[in-house]
Amino acid sequence: MDDKKLPSRQENFSEWYNQLVIRAELADYAPVRGCMVVRPYGWALWENIQAALDKRFKATGHVNAAFPLLIPQSFMTKEKEHVEGFSPELAVVTHGGGQLLEEPLVVRPTSETIIGTMYAKWIQSYRDLPVLINQWANVVRWEMRTKLFLRTLEFYWQEGHTAHATEKEAAEHTQRMLDVYADFAINEAAVPVLAGQKSESEKFAGAKATYSIEAMMGDTKALQAGTSHFLGQNFAKAFDIKFLDENNQLQYCWTTSWGVSTRFIGAIIMTHGDDQGLVLPPNLAPYQVVIVPIYRKDEEKALVMETVEKIVRGLGDLRVFVDRREGLTPGFKFNDWELKGVPLRIEVGPKDVQNGTLALARRDIPGKEGKRFIPMAGFEQAVPAALAEIQANMLAKATKFRDEHIFEVSNYEEFKDVVENKGWAKVWWYDDAENEAKIKEETKASLRNYASTEGEGVCFYTGKKTNKQVYFARGY
Repeated sequence: MDDKKLPSRQENFSEWYNQLVIRAELADYAPVRGCMVVRPYGWALWENIQAALDKRFKATGHVNAAFPLLIPQSFMTKEKEHVEGFSPELAVVTHGGGQLLEEPLVVRPTSETIIGTMYAKWIQSYRDLPVLINQWANVVRWEMRTKLFLRTLEFYWQEGHTAHATEKEAAEHTQRMLDVYADFAINEAAVPVLAGQKSESEKFAGAKATYSIEAMMGDTKALQAGTSHFLGQNFAKAFDIKFLDENNQLQYCWTTSWGVSTRFIGAIIMTHGDDQGLVLPPNLAPYQVVIVPIYRKDEEKALVMETVEKIVRGLGDLRVFVDRREGLTPGFKFNDWELKGVPLRIEVGPKDVQNGTLALARRDIPGKEGKRFIPMAGFEQAVPAALAEIQANMLAKATKFRDEHIFEVSNYEEFKDVVENKGWAKVWWYDDAENEAKIKEETKASLRNYASTEGEGVCFYTGKKTNKQVYFARGY
């Protein structure tokens, strides 16, 4: 770890983020511009995100599979809106094995086309439905304005693709997966997302409707943290995904797709991080507990390490790391683990052993307020209880911050002030793609998604009556 302080979030949020990702050893820049190397600490966080989502997918009936990285270019042109949406971002392979390829191949930007082709082959009858498949994969979208985790040329994600017999079933499934994402974000990552539908101009290329979970970052900007798409029959018609229904009539399937990527790591960093570094939610942190043994002499070491081993055994299934590094001061180690955001630090010195106590330091409450001594007797219950408290506190703190930075505004002047200086604007909105584009151009704020709302109001921009409320914010 380098000893220089991080820039403060207040001073330069973007630079704070860039330096923190590198210095906390989450990721690094790759030799290919726009790509990233995810380091073991960052990958462990991603694995915990994967495990939490995968469990939820399987509980809702999904199975995992793997589809090819290379897609024939002709597949990309079958769904018109889809190809228009993706063509600027495609990486295309023209040569293989020293030969010019008969047909260029696209490096997967998303898998609707290849999966649609396979579904057309596999689905014959209503008995084959629904098909509920997810894949964990890497994708490539040609992107040069990069920011580690948030926007890179290659990134890792899961993409679910389902096929259904009816429109109702597919629409319900789209909503079900949005709810799964919101549940994961709130209960595992302590990121209080707002779930809702995207506007027509912000939806996925080729979808009938797109839904997202939107998270507020520590600088009050919005981050789209996951999306769920109702594809209607667009892809089924483009790829000929048909089935014989119960009356022996040939019908097109109704399909969905949905994804969460390594971008979610960025959401965790920017929702919870502080000027000392990362603050990781216990449910997902690579290490939930770090133990720092403190001793000067060999006899002290033997005594302290015996207690440390006892604690490790007593904490059983928790993810515990013992910092055995020699030649570093306890202070240095404390700062290092603070930077890396480990939820709970246990300090064990000769005095603690003598007094039968342990020093616990919570990462979510900085300084002396977050530190307390607990009796060694009963630590097996006290430590998991402290982790549960940290998890709950992180969610409460992030929710309070979000709610304090959402403002209901009724005119454009107020709106501009809010999105430029204060946070998100919640407004009554009369749908109009041209006005939406104008607002985006003038204020850099985009329509994030529709709020679940009842009643009627007056559109802040046109003065027309409407029953829709939306969130506008500047985003990543």
